[in-house]
Amino acid sequence: MISIISVEDKLRTIALEEHVLPRDIARAAGKEGLPPALAGALDDMGEGRIALMDAAGIDLQVLSLVAHELQELAPAESTALAREANDRMAAAVREYPHRLRAFATLPMSDPPSAALELQRAVRELGFVGAMVFGQTNGTFLDDVSVSPVLEAAQDLDVPIYLHPAEPPAAVRDAYFSGLEPAVAQMLATAGWGWHAECGLHILRLAVNGIFDRYPRLNVIVGHMGENLPFSLARADERLSRLTGFERSVGETIVAQVHITTAAYFTDPPLLCALMVFGADRVLFSVDHPFADSMEATAFLRNAPVSPSDREKIAHLNAERLLKL
Repeated sequence: MISIISVEDKLRTIALEEHVLPRDIARAAGKEGLPPALAGALDDMGEGRIALMDAAGIDLQVLSLVAHELQELAPAESTALAREANDRMAAAVREYPHRLRAFATLPMSDPPSAALELQRAVRELGFVGAMVFGQTNGTFLDDVSVSPVLEAAQDLDVPIYLHPAEPPAAVRDAYFSGLEPAVAQMLATAGWGWHAECGLHILRLAVNGIFDRYPRLNVIVGHMGENLPFSLARADERLSRLTGFERSVGETIVAQVHITTAAYFTDPPLLCALMVFGADRVLFSVDHPFADSMEATAFLRNAPVSPSDREKIAHLNAERLLKL
């Protein structure tokens, strides 16, 4: 039986995977039809969001646009919308400078433009990194065409938060056909598929030498590590003998990947993550508004960890990684 450790009610808390989507940008990006309550929560970067943070005990949110559709648009359209989205988030940060920060949205269909937008977002808008949603039109981050973005992130010393994305058509057809549509959609995404896809994406970066090529690149993944903590030992043992790199696959990932608690609010995956990645690389997130902020902070306060590790997860690791 795991004992629960009681803590003071007040715990400085920073949440890293907290989404926005202004309604006009949603329409322009072709991401419409969300339930009204969800669309409203995503559109709100003001008083309603701050009130929810207050109620849940969240001191700071890092905003990120739900942007997979945007990053797959034609380059000119994607670039224009990314700039607009980033300017919109920057305005919210200026309005609530003690409560909000932001990850940049990038036009990944045009990597050189994406690198320039990352530089603008960090140097001019004060953003703390970027969020990229999986593959872009079938292109993963280990593709040579994406190198301008990775170089920019390393040079700027800001992390890339790699979020899962919709599977490519070939994957969807192979794995999720023959099912009731709603079940297929959920199995392909939050019900399982995109966590496996994102973990696989990180493994691709490791085995294809991206982390060795960019040794100061930091990548963040959510959802308690996208299945990596549970399976990393097996992947390390099977893959490291084949890569020929100085570091093993496991060593590489633990050294350059950070994970967040986004939408995972039970003890077993947290304990697994801590045992594999260590308390210095686990950070708090909610996954607002797709997960419940009150549930997330209650989980953080009652998780079976030491007070010092709780402080690391709640805010210290984020402050160090994002230079807050």
